[in-house]
Amino acid sequence: MKIVSVDVIDVKNPLQSAVAKWRPVVVRINTDEGISGFGEVGMAYGVGASAGFGMAKDLASLLIGMDPMQSEKIWDKMQKKTFWGQGGGTVISAGMSAIDIALWDIKGKALNVPCYQLFGGKFRDKLRTYASQIQFGWGDAAKKEILTTPAQYAAAAEKALADGYDAIKVDVNEIDEQGRAKARDLYGVFTDRELMVGYKRLQAIREAVGDGMDIIVEAHALTDTASAIRFGRMIEDLRISAYEEPVMALNHGQLKEVKRNVNIPIAAGERVYTRWGFRPFFEEHIIDLIQPDLGTCGGFSEAKKICDMGHIYDTTCQIHVCGGPIMTAASLHLECAIPNFGIHELHRYALLEGNRETCKYDYLPKNGFYEIPDLPGIGQELTEKSIAESPKETVK
Repeated sequence: MKIVSVDVIDVKNPLQSAVAKWRPVVVRINTDEGISGFGEVGMAYGVGASAGFGMAKDLASLLIGMDPMQSEKIWDKMQKKTFWGQGGGTVISAGMSAIDIALWDIKGKALNVPCYQLFGGKFRDKLRTYASQIQFGWGDAAKKEILTTPAQYAAAAEKALADGYDAIKVDVNEIDEQGRAKARDLYGVFTDRELMVGYKRLQAIREAVGDGMDIIVEAHALTDTASAIRFGRMIEDLRISAYEEPVMALNHGQLKEVKRNVNIPIAAGERVYTRWGFRPFFEEHIIDLIQPDLGTCGGFSEAKKICDMGHIYDTTCQIHVCGGPIMTAASLHLECAIPNFGIHELHRYALLEGNRETCKYDYLPKNGFYEIPDLPGIGQELTEKSIAESPKETVK
């Protein structure tokens, strides 16, 4: 089997006000045996999708004529024969990730087995799932809300609980009292008044849901070490399950300082790439819940190694999922096959109808649990309509 072409697809965004900058980039690797594999560049949100598109296109030129079953050889070529690959970084790692996922999709289809079988088989049949980013509301998937009052945060948590989720993730500091996101300066030692806004929101959530719900506190690295420690100590009494990205992940020493001073398990990893990036966090026992993103950390080939490394250090794993339906399906295959799985992330973006309609299959949780796709490969593809309507370039 040989790779004959690669389509890089800038998936048309049918969403309007709900997600103004939502832009998944998908690769489709085509072979001379008529089998195609799909993977996603993990930069669907924020700034950078166009760079991810270009990187995927540049890397695709290295694949033509190669055997898609040789995923390790191709991964090594992308890293070592590109000069910039060994330096890592979001864009090049995301391009590599999309290609790697597509190669495993081809393997599964060629062998007529789901990808999880290639990773050692199912360790579990269902994946516990949490409702993610409820600071933007929950319940009405088509409507993005901006929550400001403690009562609104409590109501969103109650909606998630009513939908069958017994865990949520929320950033109570991202939005200020006027409804502006990322507008406050949360750095420094004079932040108690600002941080109390988040504390009261979190307190209201805990009072509303009682002990029937686990809470992950998201910080998006908007706090520095001093304020992250202060806020972490504030919320210890609210029985928080994990404290995610309290500080910038590139300085593992600062994250270690937070862990040393706060009695809450630390979660991080969505902006850490490859096993080399994760190594110091494992060796110094900093992260309790690792969150590699399949679309940026290096794909299946690398994420499986990262999760196995974490297992050595008693670290549980939750794949970071904030992409399109292809990324969701791929994440389910890996999470069901690893022994140290913790919980699956259901970002509110995954509920948006326009996002779901870009692909053939509509996978959603039932009563807070995901079932695993049993189709060959990752069990997900773009629809022909989506491919036809989206801008794309083909590398031959």
